[in-house]
Order: sequence, then structure tokens, then C-alpha cells
Amino acid sequence: MGTVIRAETATDVDAVAAVHVRATRASYAGIMPDEHLAALDPAVFAARRRSVRADPERQTLVAERDGRIVGFASFGPDREEPALGELYAIYVDPDEWGGDAGRLLFTAVRQSLHDRKYPEMRLWVLAGNERARRFYERSGMTTDGVPATHRAGAGIELPKLRYRRPL
Repeated sequence: MGTVIRAETATDVDAVAAVHVRATRASYAGIMPDEHLAALDPAVFAARRRSVRADPERQTLVAERDGRIVGFASFGPDREEPALGELYAIYVDPDEWGGDAGRLLFTAVRQSLHDRKYPEMRLWVLAGNERARRFYERSGMTTDGVPATHRAGAGIELPKLRYRRPL
């Protein structure tokens, strides 16, 4: 059976949080301090996910294969300009990198934002995350050069870039 993209349900939250932590550790190895990545707790991520699930403007899609969550993407109105759409997060389990989950999630988010009549899709990515930047560029996103700082915890500040594309 192939990868299925569907809306996240309340019963998916713990599995999504576990994917989020595994993917964050793999994605940001060498970018964020090892001790910060090692301290990430799936239970904390799950609690945070439960709190944002109450916002009807935000949506999360999951990628499921053989009954297992292998990735997710969260999106909704842009946090700076709510008339535009934003991909808040997209993570795929590192064991699934190179498969179809990321591409299918990205395509589904883009279509959903288009269906909601957003004229543009935006996202932020750590400047040092070359793998993610290549993925976004292959998916039609371009950086507009707007920089910002990502604060990941006590004293961790990293440059990030905004990407965009018309819908």
C-alpha cells in the first residue's frame, strides 16, 4: 500500500510528535547543539500539538504508510500577513527521507492553501538547513531574501530565511 495523506486526528498526536522529534534531531544535527537536540521530549511536543489543535485556522496533514505515521505538515494563515498562507512545519521520519511522503505532503498543503484562496504560500527555513532548502527549491519555492532569527531555546539563535511562491 502506498503513502496516504489525510487530516491529523487526535489519536495521531503522539505518533506525530515522535516523528517531529526524530526528524528534528536528524535535520538539525550539526546546526543546533547536540545537547539541545538530545533533550527534545516527544511528550512535550505532543502537549504543544494538542494545544494548537484547537485553532480552526491551522491544519495538520499526516503521511501514513502501512498504518504508521511517517510524516506531517502543519499550515494555515501566515503569522505576519494573515491574507497569505504559511507552511508552519513539514517533517518526515528520517527513515523515510528520499521517499514520497515529503513531496506528497507539500503538494497537499499547496493545494489546500490554494483551495482556501490564499494568493501566496510562505515558509521559514533555517539558513543552514541545506537539505530542506533544496527540497523547497525543487518544489517551486524561492527565497525572497528576508532574514530573521530562529530562537530554539536558551541562547540558541540561528539565521532563517523566508521562502515564498504564488498559488
